Amino acid sequence: MTMTTTKPTTTTTPQTATATTRAAVAAADEAAGVRAYQIRQRNHRIRVHITQAIVLVVIIGGWELGIGADPQKIILYGHPSGIVNQLVTWATQGTALGPLWVQVVTTIEEALIGFVIGTVLGIVCGIALGRIHFLAEVFGPFIKVLNSIPRIVLGSVFVLALGLGIESKILLVIVLVFFGVFFNAFQGVREVDRNLIANAAILGASRWQVTRQVVLPSAFTWIIASLHVSFGFALIGAIVGEFLGGQQGLGQLIRESQGTFNANGVWAGMVIIGVFALIAEFGIGRLERRLLRWRPPQLNSSETAGL
Repeated sequence: MTMTTTKPTTTTTPQTATATTRAAVAAADEAAGVRAYQIRQRNHRIRVHITQAIVLVVIIGGWELGIGADPQKIILYGHPSGIVNQLVTWATQGTALGPLWVQVVTTIEEALIGFVIGTVLGIVCGIALGRIHFLAEVFGPFIKVLNSIPRIVLGSVFVLALGLGIESKILLVIVLVFFGVFFNAFQGVREVDRNLIANAAILGASRWQVTRQVVLPSAFTWIIASLHVSFGFALIGAIVGEFLGGQQGLGQLIRESQGTFNANGVWAGMVIIGVFALIAEFGIGRLERRLLRWRPPQLNSSETAGL
């Protein structure tokens, strides 16, 4: 007896063919949409950079033409070509205080150390007072009073107490950075969805686990946002501290230029500070995108690229 095996045959129905065609068309449309979006974003960035270059050329060119060759205006206001010459002179021949790189390293060291310490203290204290209401009630009035004191004025006190070394500048930077980070961290903790905290507690999470896995990630948006402003405060604190009393640093270099009526030197010091501020802002932006990858975008990139 002979047995024959029949292979199953697949038949393509009109409905299956239509579904396949629609899926292919949808995929092609999606790919085309992605390419169009990328082209629009690239064109937008090009327009932004071109506009920025035009604005910069207009400002610098108008400044240079407005000053001209008038010696009095050059002394009072400086001019772009003189600023460039001053930077070249400092880089090649050094400054009145020593090599330029020593002044830059001194200021950046003070700003970075104070920024890190002030940020850590601000985050820890902000989260602690945000989570523990008893501590907030006890220390709240003291923090408000300290925050109302003009913190720049404390620079003179720190110089008198700690001398002309970097310690007084670092302490001033810590004070400036701390309050900005603290209030953002505190508010970020208070803004956490109470339902999330309650659900975590119902599932058996301890208070520390709730803080680490629910509160801290939710407050990260507020904390990272404060860092953008806080590093600017760190540079201000370092510069002002050196201006009030220092032996080296960009603040002391600016003060020395001011004392000799060298407006180009004052502007040159500000240009150096601005360059490092932009570098720090770029680094903080990269850190923000890395730590907050889980966050859904609130605005499209064209709206947030400049901030």
